[in-house]
Amino acid sequence: MQAIVYSEYGPASEVLHLREVEKPTADEGEVLVKVHATSVNYSNTAFVSGKPFIVRLMGAGMRRPDFEILGTDIAGEVEAVGKHVRQFQPGDRVFGDLSDCGRGGYAQFVAVPESALAIMPNNLSYSEAAAVPESALVALQGLRDMGEIKSGQDVLISGASGGIGSFAVQIAKYYGARVTAVCSTRNVEMVSEIGADHVIDYTKEDFAQKEPGYDLILATVGHRSIFDYKRALKPHGRYVCTGGSMTQIFQAMLLGNLLTLSDDRKMGSLLVKINQEDLNFIRELIESGAIHPLIDRQYPLGEAAEAIEYYATGRTRGKVVITIDDDVDCIKH
Repeated sequence: MQAIVYSEYGPASEVLHLREVEKPTADEGEVLVKVHATSVNYSNTAFVSGKPFIVRLMGAGMRRPDFEILGTDIAGEVEAVGKHVRQFQPGDRVFGDLSDCGRGGYAQFVAVPESALAIMPNNLSYSEAAAVPESALVALQGLRDMGEIKSGQDVLISGASGGIGSFAVQIAKYYGARVTAVCSTRNVEMVSEIGADHVIDYTKEDFAQKEPGYDLILATVGHRSIFDYKRALKPHGRYVCTGGSMTQIFQAMLLGNLLTLSDDRKMGSLLVKINQEDLNFIRELIESGAIHPLIDRQYPLGEAAEAIEYYATGRTRGKVVITIDDDVDCIKH
């Protein structure tokens, strides 16, 4: 089969190669998936470059990559199942997040535990379904679990036009919140269309200076001080960091608990838990029309490096998807 592989850290255009590799087989508890589409997430850019260095300490590999094939989000068709698999059968259309089971989505086939998969939403194409798993799971768990979102709350989504942010706006509306979205000028109309009640153009306004503040803030991008976020929270408010600059992430991880001790506002960083139950819940939300994925651009598998480099510009609107076809030409290096 064909896959995007790499064996050293560096610029995506230099270290990612389309190669012929051995097709995997499904073990007893695994499902072999014929992958039709995958997508780009922050971990892909970090694992390719090996930067920031902490990603090497967190499992990417110290001197060289531990993963030959990247790719966490997948959507495809079940090709075969192991003898202990009970939930799926050949021909099922599935999607899933492979973050906890070795990755491998940038390939024509991947073998994964059945617990990493769920039946695809019946109203999505493979490309649309591949844009969902990781970003939607982060948005859902950040708002519902760590943020404890409630109907009628004032919720701020920072980075509302990105992959996580666009799902967060829609999920927050599903839970009955009043949503303020923060984005750039060119994305104001888009985030309004997906349900934001108010939009702050960060090039013109500062959310931290607005009154009366927010019950819940979900920060997916940016490099604001944790003290700015704290100032923007109402009493008993919650701040959840899911991404952004390393300074923003580290402040949430290291200072969040300390600042929480000082008053009744809770602050911290989300550790997402990949699970089938939440994938199924997200499928239900999509099938009901409550949420839907936004796709910025699509690239063929052979242009995975270009897809990752475009994502790394930080100007994506929704998700960047990589499509996988049987007849993709294999580039020889």
